[in-house]
Formats: sequence, structure tokens, C-alpha cells
Amino acid sequence: MALGWKGIYVPKSAEQHVAADTPAAKDSIRKAREFGATSQKGRALVWLRRASQAFFLFLFFFLLAKTEYIPDFESGMGAGLSADEAAMVGLDMPVNIFLSIDPLVGLSTAIAAQSLFKGLVWCVLLAIPTLLVGRFFCGWICPFGTLHHWTAALWPDIRGGKRIKRNRLAPFMRLKFYLLVGFLVASVFSTVQIGLLDPICLMVRSVGLGIIPGMNYAATHGLDLLALTNMEFLQVAADKGHTLRASVFTQDQAIYNGSVFLSVMFLGLVFMNRFITRLWCRMLCPLGALLGIFSRFSIYGMRKDHEKCTGCNLCLLNCQGAAEPQGGVQWHAAECHLCFNCEGACPEDVIHFQFFPRRSDVTVGADMQRRTLLTSAAAGAVLLPLSRASAGFFENNNPKLIRPPGSVNEDSFLERCIKCGECMKVCPTNFLHPAAFEAGLEGIWTPIAIARVGYCEHSCTLCGSVCPTGAIQPIKTAQKLGTEGFEAIRMGTAFYNRGRCLPWAMDTPCIVCEEWCPTTPKAIWVEEVEVTVERKEGAEKIKLQRPHVDPERCIGCGACEYSCPVKDDPAVYITNINESRNPENALLLKIIPQY
Repeated sequence: MALGWKGIYVPKSAEQHVAADTPAAKDSIRKAREFGATSQKGRALVWLRRASQAFFLFLFFFLLAKTEYIPDFESGMGAGLSADEAAMVGLDMPVNIFLSIDPLVGLSTAIAAQSLFKGLVWCVLLAIPTLLVGRFFCGWICPFGTLHHWTAALWPDIRGGKRIKRNRLAPFMRLKFYLLVGFLVASVFSTVQIGLLDPICLMVRSVGLGIIPGMNYAATHGLDLLALTNMEFLQVAADKGHTLRASVFTQDQAIYNGSVFLSVMFLGLVFMNRFITRLWCRMLCPLGALLGIFSRFSIYGMRKDHEKCTGCNLCLLNCQGAAEPQGGVQWHAAECHLCFNCEGACPEDVIHFQFFPRRSDVTVGADMQRRTLLTSAAAGAVLLPLSRASAGFFENNNPKLIRPPGSVNEDSFLERCIKCGECMKVCPTNFLHPAAFEAGLEGIWTPIAIARVGYCEHSCTLCGSVCPTGAIQPIKTAQKLGTEGFEAIRMGTAFYNRGRCLPWAMDTPCIVCEEWCPTTPKAIWVEEVEVTVERKEGAEKIKLQRPHVDPERCIGCGACEYSCPVKDDPAVYITNINESRNPENALLLKIIPQY
């Protein structure tokens, strides 16, 4: 090796750090296999990091499973109430804590809304240590990063030169910084799109709305098949399996709009580890890019004894972030996940992590090109005018754009909603779903109501309690119901298609919608009439109860549409007209008294 620019040792040949076929390298590999790495501290830190990853991954899945309400009748909670009525009690765990500590969520929503929702102040707890020690979140805490780390280990056949080449710093790794810039510039123009690729949002949305329902379906029907075998021991196993399944999944099978696409995208991202270790983290993760930028101020980092390096490349072989840990080159702090694999694997004691390392050993900051950076910023800037210059946004052209109760007006909603899916996962009646294009391209995967699948339980306020950004405001049950002096929160209004309603179109008795209407007094009332009906057997007189909607009392909960026996195209349906959050979308004229 020769002393190079800024006092850094550089290898005589670049191939020395790719082929790893020099006698010294082969001797180092032999020593590593026989005696292990020389750094006891490095090996201890690797095992400590693995324990941390396991703990936080378990915690993430545990909290995601608890993002639902199941009343505990044995302990008295919810006693005397139905499962739906007991939903008003609320959750007893901070199920959105991973979203609350996400600095990218806090930064993007604060820029867009020009204020920081109180639940997001916890993100400072992650930002501050990142400034001191670097991207420890990516290697020690992030559940999506852990999933990529572990799945990459499932393909041990990627060895030697191929894996070493793929673990080198590459130009495609700049993409995450450009995505970050584009998303943050879009936030400046009041639209939050960071949830599309933020790892916590993506994992909550994909696992909660796609993977878990799919696993529930597979477990339910697989156990049912065992029960049909008429073999006693398999039937006993099926019964015990159903008991276990009910303790892990919800009793009812949840279904979500577009869950197949969410699941396939998630599994596809995980499968990319088959080709390049943690490709998501290196190329696409905007949170990793933000933490990488923060890490330039870190006082903790890598020190290398370059003259000891034999070019064995064991550090490169085990590197998770392509941070160039080998001797003879500068280490890239913005790409390091602090996994400590390099220090734990090095047989020559070349690599040490310490406070205040030599600045000549490190490259700080992101590797970005100015023109591409400006292009990314321009793309983020034009997103808002292109997505909102449509009749669908300004004229509220889609009547099915029905937001959860407590949602802020649409402009503010798009400034805050991060598309995480927490509100949809917690909904006890499967009323909320990820949007397709009901709210335009800008509103994809934001929550909308689909009343044919579920309805809004009258006493439930769970969606507002789990929303981490205030897009759905936390409300009290009295506010939603319109008691204690509050005006009831309306999501829309119900309408009848009399050409399909059984009492109106076919002179057939039916009062299902009126029975399901939860308001007091009821928003659906019936008109009793006596009509003469011509039947094949002859004319007969029957009494009918023909339903009507009182628009002053209807809250758009969707219970009538959900319960309508005309299943294909319901005779009663809800639209977003007269919603509380948008006074301009009013159905009734408000008479303002003159003084």
C-alpha cells in the first residue's frame, strides 16, 4: 500500500479488494476461520445488536397485533356491552409508538402543516442520538431493516467475489437521497407523500392490511380442512388451532381494498435481498437517507489501522450498508448502519469504533449530483399543482370520498396523513380502507370508508386515538354522538334509490335499514302505507313501511348501506355530502339570524 491523498492508505491495485486472492488475504481468512476475529468488543456488539433487533421486531409485531379492540369481559372491561359498543373504551397501549418516534414523519408533517402534532415530539428522542452516534436506528431498531437483514442471511450462496462486489458503494445508492429531497419539497408545498416509502409506514400498512389478513385466512381455512378429515386427532388439533388463532388474529376475517398489491409490493421488496443485501435500505429508504444526513455530525465512528489490512475482505463480505469498511479507503458514515459486523469479523484488528475518530478516515455527507438533486426537488414541487388541478379535487367530484369521523378538512388532511394504515387496522367493523384513486393520485392509500364492507360503529373513536399526525383528530364519544352540548359529527348523508328499494319498487316489506340506524332519534323513519298489489294469484292489500332519510339527523355512518339486503347495488347508500369537516359541501342551507 501507498500513502495517498489526505494521508489515507490506498491499495496498490483495486482488484486486491475484490478478488481477495493475495497470500496475505488468504492467510487472514484462514486465521479468521480458525481463531475468529481479534476484536472481542466487536463480537460482543454484534450479539448485542442482534438482541436489540429481535426485541424491537417482536415489539413491532406485538403492538401491530394489539392495534385493535377486543373487550375483556372476564375482567369487567366492556361488561354489559356488545363488542362494538365496548369499542368506545379505547386502547390501553401506545400502538403507534414506532410512528411517533419516526423523525421523517415528524419533519415532513411539520413542514406541510407548519406545526408539529403533539404525539410526534417523541421523534426528537431518535434525532438527537443520531446526531451523536450515527444511523444506529437502521441497524438496531428499525423492524423493516431487521427483516431485510435477516432475510438476506437466508441465501448464504452469495459468497466471495460476487457478494464483495455487491457490497461496495454504488451510484444507485444515491436514489434514496433524491427521493428524500423530492418528498420534503412536496411537503413544503403542503402535500405529505413520505408515507409511500417511509419504512415504518410501509411496514404497518403492508403487514397490517395485507399479510396479517392473508395469514388469518390461510390459518382459518387450513384448520377447517383438518376438521373435515373425520380423523379424531386432526379434529382435536384443528380445535386447538382455532383457539390459538383466535388469540393471535381477530375473530372476524378482515378484508381491505387493494390488499393484494400491498402484500405483493412488500414481499417483493423483501425478496430483493436475494440479489443485494438490504437493497431497500441502500437504495430506496428515505428515512435511512435522512438519518444518513444527520450522521455527518456524529462524534462516533470508525477508526482504521490501514497498515494492518491484508485485503481479506471479510469486512466487505459482512457489511450491511456498503459503507466501505475495508482498510485503505475512506469510510462512508452516511451508509453505515452501525451493525459492527466489520469489527466483529476483522481478523487483523484493523477496524475500531470509537468516539472522535480521525476525520481523515471518514467521508461525511451524502454523495449527490447537483443536477439530479435539482430534478428531484422540481418533481416534488410540481406534484401539488398537477395532482390538484382537477375537478375531482376542487369540486369534490367523487361522492365516495368519505373520511373517518374526526378528520380535518381535505387540504389539511393531505398535509398530515402519512398513509400508515393504523386507523384501518384498528377499525373494529372493517369500515376503513386504503383509497385507490378516490382522492386522486395525491390521496392514494389514505383512509376512506367503504360501507358495503363495514360501517362506523356509533360509539367508536379508535381511529382518532391511533392517528399519529392529527389527520384524524382524537375525539370524545360525546363529540361523535352529539351529546353533552356537542353537535354530532357527520361523515356524509344517506340516499335512497327507490327503484331498487324493496318497499318502494317491489311492494315488499323491509325495514332493515331503519332497524340498523343508530342515531337517537333515528335518521331513517318509515312511512306506513296500505297499497293494493297485483300478484299472480290476484290482487291483495298489504301494509308497507317505506323508508325516508332525515338529512338533519343522518351522520353517514353507513349502517344502512351495510345492512341493506339488496347486496349487489344497495338501495340505500351514503355519499360525503353534508360532512362536518367541509362546510362548503353542505346539503342544507344554514339560516343565519339577522340582528
